[in-house]
Amino acid sequence: MKTGLFFGSFNPVHIGHMAIANYFVEYTDIEQLWFVISPQNPLKKKKTLLADYHRLELVVRAIDYDTRFRASDVEFHMPRPSYTIDTLTYLEEKYPQHEFAIIMGEDGLASFHKWKNFELIIRNYKRYVYRRPGSDPEFLKNAENIEVVDAPQMEISSSFIRKAISEGHDMRFYVPDKVYQYMDEMHFYEK
Repeated sequence: MKTGLFFGSFNPVHIGHMAIANYFVEYTDIEQLWFVISPQNPLKKKKTLLADYHRLELVVRAIDYDTRFRASDVEFHMPRPSYTIDTLTYLEEKYPQHEFAIIMGEDGLASFHKWKNFELIIRNYKRYVYRRPGSDPEFLKNAENIEVVDAPQMEISSSFIRKAISEGHDMRFYVPDKVYQYMDEMHFYEK
């Protein structure tokens, strides 16, 4: 089964993530998409990161039993910081019936050369790249083993949502309903 791995902090998961995920399973050969919740991206700071189990719960609520999607906590049980190549190797051994591919934003290509064993990833795993507002298409010219997908572009980010909530703004329409309910109940990102 062709399985796309959508890595991220999902802090919080929002409608932009869901629209991209839906687009990939509807308009590419990806049959199932796994949201791989990263405990800590080695290229990002951890200061505003919700606890792992909360971010996993937000994704579980967002996908709401849609069998095209899966919430994966695989990186919670691996050494930290987590590295994509280690996760791919582990998943390939555990799920040999799946053909894994990476789903990433075009902006991620700029720092891809900093990823651990990036050459192995390029050689062994297809990367599906979705366009991002304001990203530089220059990185697409020399990228190997990618397929550029024209998924809808939205100027929305988890950091925008966190900041807006901390300032007292209502962000209910930026995240799936069940995600908003949980965030509101738990008072996430409030001052």
